[in-house]
Amino acid sequence: MSVEIRRIRESDYEAVRSIWNDVLDVPVTYEQIRETYSAMDGDDRYCTFVADAEGVIAGLVTGVHVLAVGHPGGYIKMNGLGVLPEYRGQGVGRMLLEAIERFAVERSAPYVGLASGIRRADAHEFYEHLGYRKTSYWFRRDLKQKP
Repeated sequence: MSVEIRRIRESDYEAVRSIWNDVLDVPVTYEQIRETYSAMDGDDRYCTFVADAEGVIAGLVTGVHVLAVGHPGGYIKMNGLGVLPEYRGQGVGRMLLEAIERFAVERSAPYVGLASGIRRADAHEFYEHLGYRKTSYWFRRDLKQKP
């Protein structure tokens, strides 16, 4: 199987929507995908790479270069990495991580950070196997709901 890691294209949006929904458990519509990626287009802080396995979008990784006090050079916040189940164990996830790490190096960002859902134990094992360390917890609050 031949896999090309490349930047996202508009023709990939439906396949990417499916990965967000079915693999990453983030319910999004095609319109939300189109609007979000259109807003990111032209802003070089954002990147989304897809794994094109002979015409099938087998996975994706997306991130943003974040600037923050105390982090010289900022860092790359990986906002999502997902690989279709039938392509796992074939190096696709590793290739996608390598792509975002190259993006970090190109931007002189010293590291890549990410948050991963608590239930995604297999993903945690994958990240740790590739040298990522657990360093914090991610908290969030839905501002539409009262505490």
